[in-house]
Formats: sequence, C-alpha cells, structure tokens
Amino acid sequence: MQLMEKGEGKNETAIMEFILLGFGDLPELQTLLVLIFLVIYIATMAGNILIVALVVADQHLHTPMYFFLGNLSCLETCYSSTVLPRLLASLLTGDRTISVPGCITQFHFFGSLVTTECSLLAAMSYDRYLAICKPLYYGTLMNVQLCLQLAAGSWISGFLICTIFTCVTSQLIFCGPNEIDHFFCDFTSLIQLSCSDTSQITPLIYIFSFLDAVCPFLLTLASYICIIATILGIPSTTGRQKAFSTCSSHLIVVALFYGTIMIVYMLPKSGTWRALNKVFSVCYTVLTPLANPLIYSLRNGEVQESLRNTVRRAVPLTKNPDELNEMKI
Repeated sequence: MQLMEKGEGKNETAIMEFILLGFGDLPELQTLLVLIFLVIYIATMAGNILIVALVVADQHLHTPMYFFLGNLSCLETCYSSTVLPRLLASLLTGDRTISVPGCITQFHFFGSLVTTECSLLAAMSYDRYLAICKPLYYGTLMNVQLCLQLAAGSWISGFLICTIFTCVTSQLIFCGPNEIDHFFCDFTSLIQLSCSDTSQITPLIYIFSFLDAVCPFLLTLASYICIIATILGIPSTTGRQKAFSTCSSHLIVVALFYGTIMIVYMLPKSGTWRALNKVFSVCYTVLTPLANPLIYSLRNGEVQESLRNTVRRAVPLTKNPDELNEMKI
C-alpha cells in the first residue's frame, strides 16, 4: 500500500504502538505521583458515585437541576476512568507503551465524554436561565420530556461527533516517531505523529471543534449574561444573593472546566510551555472531576441536607441492630 507522507515521500513500516512519555522525566517523583493520583481517583469516584446515589434515592432531589447534576457526576466517573487507571499503571510498572488501537480507543472515549460535558454544561446553564429569568414559566418549560431530551442529546451528540473523529483517525498511518509527550492520547498528538496526508482533515477539525466545544460554550456564556443581568436587576440584596446562590456552583464548575481547556489549547506546544501545558491538562482531566462533587456538596444546602438525612437513616441501623430485631418481632 502506497503511503502519503507528510515529509520526504518515502515508504516506512507502520508502527504498532506509541510511547506516552507522561511524567517519565520526573523519576524521583514517581512514588509521590502514584499516591497523589490514586487518592484523587478514589476520591473522584467516591464523590461522584455518592452524588448519583443521592440524586436517585432522595425524592427531594428529583428536580431538573439535580437530574442534570446526576448526569454530570455519572459522566465524571467515566471521564476519570479513561485517563487515571492507565496513568497509574504506567507510573507503577514503568511501562509507558500503548498500542495504536488502544490509543485511538482512549481518545474516542475521552473525546466523547469531554464533548458530552460541554453540551451538558450548556443544558445546565439553560436550566438555570429558565429558573432565574423565567421563574413563572420554569415548571412548564423545563418539564420531564425536555430534561430527557437535553440529557440524551448531550450524550448522543458527544459520542456521535467523536465517532466521526475516531473513524478518520483510524484511517491514518503512523510510521514514526512514536513518542507522545503527554499522559493520555489526544487528537492533536495523533495528527502530528501521522505520516498520512492530513491536509483534508484540518478543516474537519475546525468544523467539529466549533460544533462540539465553541457552540456549547457560547450558549453557556449567553445564558449567564442573561442570568447576571437579571440578578443585577433584583432590587433587594437578599433577593440577589438567593438568586445567585442557585447558580453559583454551576458557574464555578463552568469557569474551571472551560478556563483550563482554553489555556491548554491556546498555549504554545514547544519549549517550557509544553511542561506547563501538561500541568493544565491535569487540571481539566484529573482535578475538575474531583472538584465538581466538592463544589456542589460544599455550596449546596439541599445536597448537604440529603447527605445528612441519609447518614441519620444509616447510623441507627449500624449502631442498634438489636432494636431493629425487636421492631421486627
């Protein structure tokens, strides 16, 4: 098969695996990094699974806002699992190789979940827009059917768009070099390493990047411009604080997620900036999924109350099994 080279136009043998350099240039910190990432992964999984369980179990949380929050926490659980287990394995074993199909598969799920999160955050911001700017019509407009459509649309569009990227990527030929200076497989790295002709892929990247990231961001931004304008128009200080408290957690999550992503993709990819790029990538791939349950639980009274009620119901059952038996008798 004739290869379409980017470079000098000579045929080379296709490579079968990549090397994820990750944090291999910091051998003295390997043990510390393993401990840090392991604690983060356990805390992320526990926090997000707890929020999903609370949203499902507590009738008081069966509202549109918490329905979307449950979807977000479920997404973050999957999101963390596409990156951290592989990173931990490479730090523990020192084996930084990943097969080409394995790399493309990781990119597929990671990219799909990131895209889904962009759409889901936009849906959540629209929910807050209706709650604050259209309170009289909120119950009618944000009904069960619309909630399901927005959530399903976020998941389907995320995976559909990224499936197109994956199909394109799977047709590329890689013939060296095979080192990826990152701790996970992303689309930019794969394109740069390909020795196929990628000139026709570049416009496709811009089109779908606009659809899956820029459009949801603009919708989120427009929603919050309207929300802030409405809040500033409330005459009483108490009213403004109450209105802002209903969307402050989501606003922090949006700022953290989009802020770090913008920094990652706007920073130069060479020299000192490359190491900084990797640090900010840790923020949106590792720390953001951990921060979301903390932000929502620490700043949300309803989630805290639901957690307290769950603990109250569980503690007597664990402390007084004899009393439970007496009740049954």
